[in-house]
Amino acid sequence: MEEGGVAEGKSLAAAHGAWIVFEDESGFSMTPPRARTWGRRGHTPVIRVRGRSRRRTSVAALCCYKPGVESRLIHRPRNHLLLKGARKSFSWQDYRDLLVRAHIQLGGPIVVVWDNLNTHLAAGLKQYEAEHDWITTVRLPPYAPDLNPVETLWSLVRRAMANTAFDTPDGLDRTLRRELRRIQLRPHLIDGCLTATGLTLAPPTPP
Repeated sequence: MEEGGVAEGKSLAAAHGAWIVFEDESGFSMTPPRARTWGRRGHTPVIRVRGRSRRRTSVAALCCYKPGVESRLIHRPRNHLLLKGARKSFSWQDYRDLLVRAHIQLGGPIVVVWDNLNTHLAAGLKQYEAEHDWITTVRLPPYAPDLNPVETLWSLVRRAMANTAFDTPDGLDRTLRRELRRIQLRPHLIDGCLTATGLTLAPPTPP
């Protein structure tokens, strides 16, 4: 059975010929994600990493779907300094700009499905939605990351970056751009992220 919010989003997308767009964000640092690897028996592989970086890179990503059209990936990076008082996440204006970019690139209305992050509920973002009929937002149920295909996207990115020691923040950013671009050029991977959720693009059948 479909979760209510996602089913609502698919119905709205079908009714208006819109793209259904799932959003999520994740943070990346120079400390590499660890994964299993080969090594000599009795010798644990060791990756040496330079001192802790004072910068963190966040990425907000959109997995975009529409029946009969190749799936798309749109993303926006943002760098944060790990200093006292510095912002360590996206602002509502960042999300607004990302959605405007998606609307332009996709060439049509969008139904955005995302979680209940405080920034997603900001008054400024709600007002912007009310003033523009090309955007509709739908909330995922609480504690339901398994219904968001972008979560699987992060797994693909982290798997490709596993056990990589970055010398500089620029090296981290280059790798992120490369891996996201690789996925952008392979729509079947974006489709696979949706398949992993168990969701389909077909709107629910009325009772």
